[in-house]
Amino acid sequence: MERVVALVTGASRGVGKGIALALLEQGATVHVTARTLTKAQAASHPQESGCLEELVEAADALPGKLTIHVCDHQNDDETVRVINSIHQSGNLDILVNNAWPGYENMVENNDFTWGRPFWEQPTWRWDAMMGVALRAAFVAARASAPDMIARRRGLIVNISFWAAELYEGNAIYGMSKAAANKMAADFAHELRPHNVAAVALYPGLVRTEAVMRAAEYFDLSNSESPQFIGRVIAGLWRDRQLLEKSGKALIAAKLAMEFGISDINGYCPRPLTREDFGDTK
Repeated sequence: MERVVALVTGASRGVGKGIALALLEQGATVHVTARTLTKAQAASHPQESGCLEELVEAADALPGKLTIHVCDHQNDDETVRVINSIHQSGNLDILVNNAWPGYENMVENNDFTWGRPFWEQPTWRWDAMMGVALRAAFVAARASAPDMIARRRGLIVNISFWAAELYEGNAIYGMSKAAANKMAADFAHELRPHNVAAVALYPGLVRTEAVMRAAEYFDLSNSESPQFIGRVIAGLWRDRQLLEKSGKALIAAKLAMEFGISDINGYCPRPLTREDFGDTK
């Protein structure tokens, strides 16, 4: 992937950081965005860790080229500025819409508000998931698509999850992920004549920093590294049947089995199914 250029939004920690590292491992040129630049800033973040400085350190020994962009996706102009700067130096092949402030402040004043019913949910959480995460995905795709269309090659990935289809403890979360799937499906419909693909992609249980801080509460036996889904995205890019998958909500572990991709530890995660979430329909 030496000539492939990718943008991963929200890459200072978690899945976004893992995707960036996996694409860099493949030799790609990777641009990333995040609000948190320094370790000092990370210490005061709600998740207490993860910054662009740490990503730069982790990427130092990898063959790809990393460019960081401090960007608050709450501001449309900042999102467009990043993509315009990428276009000034070349093309953009892969856009990964991962920026996701929805998990921040799950506990407020020692109260776990994430699991409350919708009529008790704080409205800021709607704004974070819908007004920031989804809007940023739309704005980034809108700014990226014309170049992809002109070159007749490109891939837009919305990081989504099973909450789009099943109840996963928070109604706003489910609505936002369903919207991410629908966005990918409708983008794909409009992009298909131009040979550009768009998909929604589901990770499994990912060993993010937040998950590992609470590892005692999780069964990690079938978990995925943050890099795993990035390896799958690289596989999607190489897939000659990509357009046949465009518009679909895809399970990363299932694609990995199709592509012959394993995780960084050699393990091949089992794809989750509806039954894993207690759904017997």
